[in-house]
Amino acid sequence: MKTLLKDVLVEIEKKHQVTFTYSDKDLENIYIVKPNSDLSLTETISYLKSVTPFNLKVLDNRFITISYLEKKISICGKIIDSNTSEPLVLATILINNTSKGTSSDNNGEFNLGSVPANAEITISYVGYQSITLPAKNLFTNNSCKEIYLDDLMEKLPEVIIPTLLTTGLQKNIDGSIVLNTKKFGILPGLIEPDILKTIKVLPGVESINESVSNINVRGGTNDQNLMLWDGIKMYHTSHFFGLISAYNPYLTQKATVTKNGTSTKFSDGVSSTISMQTTNNISDVISGGAGFNLLSADAFIQIPITKKLGLHASVRRSITDFLDTPTYDKYFSRSFQENSIASNKENEASTDFYFYDYSFKILYDINQHHLLRANLINIQNSLDYTEEYTSGSTTIEENSLLKQENIGANISWNAKWTSSFSTEFSAFISDYKINSSDFNKETDQFQTQFNNVLETEIKFTTNHLLSDAITLTNGAVFNEIGVANKTTVNAPTYSKSVKEVLLKSALFSEIELHKNNTYARFGLRANYFHDFNKFIVEPRINVRQKLRNGFFLKLAGEFKNQTTTQKIDFQDNFLGIEKRRWVLADNNKTPIIKSKQASFGTEYSKNNLQIDIVGFYKFVEGITVANQGFYNNVQTLNSIGDYTVKGVEFLVNKKSEKISTWISYTFSENNYDFTEFTPNTFPSSLDIIHSFSSALNYNLNNNIKFSLGAILRSGTPYTKPVEGNETIQDGNRIIVNYDTPNQDRLQNFFRVNTSLSYNFNLSKKLKSTARVGFTNITNRKNVVNTYYIVDENNTDKTKRIDTYSLPFTPNLSFRIDF
Repeated sequence: MKTLLKDVLVEIEKKHQVTFTYSDKDLENIYIVKPNSDLSLTETISYLKSVTPFNLKVLDNRFITISYLEKKISICGKIIDSNTSEPLVLATILINNTSKGTSSDNNGEFNLGSVPANAEITISYVGYQSITLPAKNLFTNNSCKEIYLDDLMEKLPEVIIPTLLTTGLQKNIDGSIVLNTKKFGILPGLIEPDILKTIKVLPGVESINESVSNINVRGGTNDQNLMLWDGIKMYHTSHFFGLISAYNPYLTQKATVTKNGTSTKFSDGVSSTISMQTTNNISDVISGGAGFNLLSADAFIQIPITKKLGLHASVRRSITDFLDTPTYDKYFSRSFQENSIASNKENEASTDFYFYDYSFKILYDINQHHLLRANLINIQNSLDYTEEYTSGSTTIEENSLLKQENIGANISWNAKWTSSFSTEFSAFISDYKINSSDFNKETDQFQTQFNNVLETEIKFTTNHLLSDAITLTNGAVFNEIGVANKTTVNAPTYSKSVKEVLLKSALFSEIELHKNNTYARFGLRANYFHDFNKFIVEPRINVRQKLRNGFFLKLAGEFKNQTTTQKIDFQDNFLGIEKRRWVLADNNKTPIIKSKQASFGTEYSKNNLQIDIVGFYKFVEGITVANQGFYNNVQTLNSIGDYTVKGVEFLVNKKSEKISTWISYTFSENNYDFTEFTPNTFPSSLDIIHSFSSALNYNLNNNIKFSLGAILRSGTPYTKPVEGNETIQDGNRIIVNYDTPNQDRLQNFFRVNTSLSYNFNLSKKLKSTARVGFTNITNRKNVVNTYYIVDENNTDKTKRIDTYSLPFTPNLSFRIDF
């Protein structure tokens, strides 16, 4: 049994009639095993030297000094992740003010000899908060200490569930969900922490056509999600026309998803806010990684140029334009199955398709209280399609081009003026372009489409800590958005060009209380639209109250607005693969979209069991027919309406040391209301009444992980032609005669996915991960969209066109990190 050193010295003083002199601070928290009572004074002093980090010097027969003077000791420890309790391999251990150090081994352990006893040791790991400890606390005689590192998460909002469903998914006290990409464990079908694919496992988050460019949160359209990357608003979110996320997850540290009760710092996104943030700290050592899967290869690096200046960079590019893989074949068929590329397979055609993205971040610490950050991101997709076919004795050539790009840049200055007052100034620019063209050599017809969104914003925010429990946040925003759309045709000659600009500014304020068992955030945002001379005031509320025995009550509500939306072109426009064009509110035919949302629920969290039940209601007004993607008789009409969604989300998650299993269920009703239609109320095209998912994650050990999951949901509504009168004459053409909108439903959607992950080390400094994933292992043919065209062989009849989800699709990835 160990005893406090100070108490041991008192006993020795009494026994041998001596006096020890020392600093009380030096001896704090030093425990030793008492020396044997039969030892002489000389033997006792020798024993103390061997079991403590001190030198003991006898000045005369009575006085003995205890100090660190010239004493060298051996230290050891084990570095552990505070959330997952897993060891951190290759953590850096440095002796301050020296060049001496070491790194942790495969078990997170380290040993270091000849360390000055009065030295301080700094322990750091990329993505985690560094800590500094006195060397004496790691003295080997005190046994190797377990040292827990916290990740670089913000203190507010507090993380209340560090592991939700899988490692790396966390829940904040305000109800938002955080994906920590560095700690991502495993999910069914995924071979990397794809940010947008991952959030689709959350209750209330769907994708009716399985595309990450069409994420529907509580019944909203994709353009109603506010996408932020390091504070930059992004207008393009995917590669491969919606099948994978456009954001490199290995430099993106975390993504936060908020469905309701949003902070007043954010506007736009009447359905959700998805905020992605990259690593914001200058690392102590160079670190990075590289990897590939069957669609792309990527690399990232974090370089500490000096102690105050750092550079982070990432790049990813598709490999599909020079390497044909089974995954690419499945993705290509899925993307192009309902357009001219798929419909002309018998013709000679060549397709040049590739995508890439890159990002840079410069970090400069003026001092510990003033931080400057600058970011740049570029996302691009490119398609060049050429087709040749024979008509009689004539060879006809058709060429189509499509380029889609989003460039964003941001600069921010964070300043901490006092221990209770800080400010942040930031500015961003986001430039989105899509250029498409089609040339038919036979008709000599050349047509183009162009869409451009250019947005700039300046924001100033202050944070004032009024007390240990209350924080006041205030801010001002100035924003300008310009949207241009242009269409040209040379034969017959046609040209249409529209460019609109909107200026808006806002003031926001919110107060946040977190004391004992209560969390509350109340806020107000006042928006002014200069061109319309219009004010919109938006209250926000978010409350969480802890009850007894692990129970919580939660209440959230918000008013929000957005001024940009997407118009969806007809199915046969261009290639039919990217039919959406951004348009700007004009306060007339395209109004400002406004939402009101409220949710109330209860939560139980105890003994690794999480039960969450939330009821919600959302009303969104100002939607137009053009941005709902109708495939029926209303798609050509100009009308403004609204939709109402009400439902319940249910989640049960049980975790143990090796297993995490969950079941989620969402019930909702989503209905349009367009007063000019008959009937004026009918089911939304995004109405999914029942959605059920379940999964099992199993960690065989720290290195091998397995995941299996299934999704079952109701089919979405679609519209059939009128039976017995399927087509009608419309001027000089014959069109489909659709029946009442959205009165029929597709078959239920069902899919089973699985993944396997294996971690291993190639060397002491190189960590590796191999993952394999299988999507739709039962190879079920799920119809995700249906529309009709006039049968070219019998114009009195129609032909049904179905779009199917991915068939059985394998994918694998391999990564090396250092």
